[in-house]
Amino acid sequence: MIEKNEWLVVGLITSCHGINGQVKVKSLSDFEERFLKPGLRWLQHKNESPSQIELTYGFKQPGKETYIIKFQGINNRNHAEQLKKYKILVKTKKLPELKKDEFHLLELINLQVKTVEKNKLIIIGKVVNLENEKNNLLVIELFKNQKKVLIPFVKEIVPLVDIKNNFLVIDPPKGLLEL
Repeated sequence: MIEKNEWLVVGLITSCHGINGQVKVKSLSDFEERFLKPGLRWLQHKNESPSQIELTYGFKQPGKETYIIKFQGINNRNHAEQLKKYKILVKTKKLPELKKDEFHLLELINLQVKTVEKNKLIIIGKVVNLENEKNNLLVIELFKNQKKVLIPFVKEIVPLVDIKNNFLVIDPPKGLLEL
């Protein structure tokens, strides 16, 4: 289960936009209101402590998965430029309720990882982290050698996620676990 005092990265500031302090954001969330609805947000640079900031407005760029947003107090291009590579966070206690069989990516951490071998499910490791700066990748630690491998979190490679029973099944292409 998700810890209630943790942070979840929902977006990345990629660049400034225009001269009035707007920034361009790559969404890592399925909930676009995080970039459209005014209110408090948190920004984090690298591994520093998150700092609170007010989102005043935002809009989605037509035909793209990016948003243009404006924060209170960021009023020119120079201020906006300083926010490049900052993460936009939400507290996990503020996560939206999900439908049955849906889950938050954060819930994948510590799940057992299984594969099918000779028609049996075999435990091969566990999810130790997520890499979602550019794509959703699972960081899996293999039990046989404690090696960490990156697995793309796509239906073709991760066909089953069972949060209730604390495991997921992967069907990696040949050689992926040896990389």
